[in-house]
Amino acid sequence: SVQVVESGGGSVQAGGSLRVACTVSRYTYTNECVGWFRQAPGKEREGVAAISTEGGYTFYVDSLKGRFTISQDKAKNTVYLQMNSLKLEDTSMYYCAAGSPWVGRCLVAGIGSTYAYWGQGTQVTVSS
Repeated sequence: SVQVVESGGGSVQAGGSLRVACTVSRYTYTNECVGWFRQAPGKEREGVAAISTEGGYTFYVDSLKGRFTISQDKAKNTVYLQMNSLKLEDTSMYYCAAGSPWVGRCLVAGIGSTYAYWGQGTQVTVSS
C-alpha cells in the first residue's frame, strides 16, 4: 500500500510564511501527480497546487498563484508547499494526495477525486 505523510504545519501570524512537506512511500505511476488540498471547518475541500513527479510541472488554483509554491525532492519522494504572505483565510487542514495519473496535466481544481492516496492532514492556523 501507499503511505502519504504530511508534516510542517503550525501557527503563524498573518503575512508570515510556512512550509509543509509530504512524503509518499512509493509512486504508483511512472509519472504521477501529487497535490495539496485544504479544507476549512464547514467548507468543502479545495485544491491548492499539484506537481508531476516527472518533469516537475506545477499547477495552481488561480486564487493562490503567486503566494504558494509547490516543489519536490524526487530523491526523497517528498513534495513541499511553500506558503507566503499568509492570510487569515488560509487557515485550514492541509492534505497531501498522491496516485493521480499524469494526463497531460495535473488536476488540481475541485476536491481531488482523481487522487487515490491521502494523508491525515496537517493543520495550518493563521492568526492576526
